[in-house]
Amino acid sequence: MKVELLAPAGNSAKLNTALYFGADAAYVGGKAFSLRSFADNFGGEELASAISYAHSLGKKIYVTANIFAKNADMSALEEYFAFLQGAGADAAIISDPGVFYACKKAAPKLAVHISTQANVTNKYAVKFWKEQGASRVILARELSLAEIAQIHSFVPDIELEAFVHGAMCISYSGRCLLSNYLAGRESNRGECVQACRWNWQVRKNESGIESGWMNVEEDERGTYIFNSKDLNMSEHLNELAQAGVCSFKIEGRMKSEYYLATVINAYRRCIDGGFGDVVGRELLTAAHRDYTTAYMLGVNDKTVNYTDSQTKGDCDYIANVLSGGGGSAVVEMRGRFKVGDVLEVLSPDENFGKSFTVEEAFLPDGTATDDCKRVQEHYTINCPYILHEGDILRRRK
Repeated sequence: MKVELLAPAGNSAKLNTALYFGADAAYVGGKAFSLRSFADNFGGEELASAISYAHSLGKKIYVTANIFAKNADMSALEEYFAFLQGAGADAAIISDPGVFYACKKAAPKLAVHISTQANVTNKYAVKFWKEQGASRVILARELSLAEIAQIHSFVPDIELEAFVHGAMCISYSGRCLLSNYLAGRESNRGECVQACRWNWQVRKNESGIESGWMNVEEDERGTYIFNSKDLNMSEHLNELAQAGVCSFKIEGRMKSEYYLATVINAYRRCIDGGFGDVVGRELLTAAHRDYTTAYMLGVNDKTVNYTDSQTKGDCDYIANVLSGGGGSAVVEMRGRFKVGDVLEVLSPDENFGKSFTVEEAFLPDGTATDDCKRVQEHYTINCPYILHEGDILRRRK
């Protein structure tokens, strides 16, 4: 199955994680014009370095510029696209027709991918964007496999990208004003506060007199009435490829390095055919909401996660590996652990899934300790496997 595995990267560390664990390409945001403005994102020099690094590995970088722009944004956008073209970005991800026009004007050689925010849900919209010069369309999450196949048949000479995993939005392809109304943060300009994930209540009001709060109950299962489940298409990747999708996209520029490593590793192995039935269990180890295939298999009215905001997952994120070999490893602590704990290796190589008991641990000055509790401290611990920089250690709950 020759498809692209496309991963999110909210900063340089997450980009390194994404590429190390098997992503073929990453989508990133700059400091402006991105719909994830609360991610760390990349400054100009960081973007240029990220692009150069990815290219050195034979991989690609797509840069999001998918806000719904206003007149005052246009001059800066043109400068930004010219910079991206000069830096060698593989594509800009755009949702707004005016921004598309600005990009084509300022950076005619820069490829353009049409964002899922553009709500592309039919074959004529895909044909329109192809005729305007787009090289790829990122399809709306509301489409089914059958509809995607129809689009591919109608416009076979354009790339189609689809989300396969991650958080979904209660609004149509992410176009929402709830955050604006409740928190003063414009969701369509990158500042969404995710009000849909809150535990909701309604206030009773009788004849204009406030009479107290009442919990919202939906089928007596909870109050998370706007909280979408997470997408998980791991069991249907072949069907997606057969329908014409050439790029499998993972959501999550705000997610942790551990989350990215877990999910990318699972999908990489799934695509390469070396993961068997383990993938389902592996995707439970990182934080997630109840999973759904959304609308890919047809009409679905069970896409809301009523019970809670998010499940923490089956494993704790313990440490990033900085170096290994010779029976030990130097790790950067991300979760407290102690001598006697059993840790598990998360790695793109053959050490994946292997576990070992921590028998000794040392601080940087060589002092032995049995309690590794200093956040981001570098500890040297015993390890029977040859670990590599970029591997991750976790602990089963």
